[in-house]
Amino acid sequence: MLVHKVLSRVSTNVSRTSFTSASKWPQHFSNHSHSLIQQSPNKEPLSSVTSITDILKSLYLDKSIIDGLKRLYRQKLKPLEVTYRFNDFVSPLMTDSDFDAKPMVMLLGQYSTGKTTFIKHVLKSSYPGAHIGPEPTTDKFIVVMSGSDEKTVPGNTVAVQADLPFSGLKTFGTAFLSKFVCAQMPHPLLEQITFVDTPGVLSGEKQRTQRAYDFTGVTSWFAAKCDLILLLFDPHKLDISDEFSNVISSLRGHDDKIRLVLNKADQVDTQQLMRVYGALMWSLGKVLKTPEVMRVYIGSFNDMPVNDAATGPLGKELFEKEQDDLLSDLKDIPKAACDRRINEFVKRARAAKIHAYIISHLKNEMPFMIGKYEAQHRLIDNLAAEFGKVQREFHLPPADFPNVDDFRERLSGYNFDNFAKFKPRMIQAVDDMLAYDIPNLLKNFRNSHD
Repeated sequence: MLVHKVLSRVSTNVSRTSFTSASKWPQHFSNHSHSLIQQSPNKEPLSSVTSITDILKSLYLDKSIIDGLKRLYRQKLKPLEVTYRFNDFVSPLMTDSDFDAKPMVMLLGQYSTGKTTFIKHVLKSSYPGAHIGPEPTTDKFIVVMSGSDEKTVPGNTVAVQADLPFSGLKTFGTAFLSKFVCAQMPHPLLEQITFVDTPGVLSGEKQRTQRAYDFTGVTSWFAAKCDLILLLFDPHKLDISDEFSNVISSLRGHDDKIRLVLNKADQVDTQQLMRVYGALMWSLGKVLKTPEVMRVYIGSFNDMPVNDAATGPLGKELFEKEQDDLLSDLKDIPKAACDRRINEFVKRARAAKIHAYIISHLKNEMPFMIGKYEAQHRLIDNLAAEFGKVQREFHLPPADFPNVDDFRERLSGYNFDNFAKFKPRMIQAVDDMLAYDIPNLLKNFRNSHD
């Protein structure tokens, strides 16, 4: 039954790819799509059976591994998360739609840096609800995904749809869901990738406090779900505001997903562009706090021709190569989607283990009868020291622990007496899953299809 379903899906995708006009999306993607089922005209055509069989094997392999992860989550990881309230402190419980979701790409940046225009440029068409202008026009989180018709679906409706991976956003309340929209449209690229367009990050304490929801928390939630995060910058807006700094800091742990895009680069000449690039790296160095240099794509990602008067022929050639590199990065996302799911699953399991160690330690430090109120407040005040005790007792990496201030804020609403005690069997089950079950899952399925 599964093979028939996957074969049907492959046939549909092949049919769509064959008859979709290349003008509907960037040539880079179009060439890749047709290469799945075609060879160059001067060669013999590939056997349709061989072509479909190769795609079928790949899809069946990914589907089998994802189904295995679902089973391991329900049997071993979810019980640990429920027992130690991981869903209350860190991330909502996962559903099948979280495992089955298409790869996502999120765009972040200050207002008028070209986020919406970038999506339109890649799709070669606008999408429902898109607004572009010099002022902060996008005031909502907009998920752009595939659909049979062009329409927008309100956030409250999206959050309760079981087949979509956005049910966890309900924790941010109605104030956020009223600023959340799902834009659906038929498009071959959206069959493979979902885009997340975000409101422009503003500057100044006054503007930040006007948001009725936790903007940084929402971006952090999406960052955990996304396969790629694009940070867009404008040559004329290199200052990193307080809110933007907090947003970038919230991406901690997802460094491998982040790509920097210096957009609208044809608005300055070559000499100015060198200075802008240096200033951008200097500003980011104070926020990212990492010795590694992140990949920066330089270009003008819109449908307008490059401004040759400012950039010259060398600049135009540079922008074209940079655009090809970025589109190549996007093209590779669907191929690496299964590996990304495994990677995020392992990260979540390790985070859940550390959370269980912390919660059970706080429970163990509480007195049996007298002085519970004072003891709880002492533990919260000295939380960094308690983290150190857990880290030394179980030999855990300090960098894997949550942010002390954020965790302290969440703890203030709980009674430590109601926390669960340390349960070695649950921890051992997750250790076995990481050490044996997941490697065996990958080995068994991949070897059977080699």
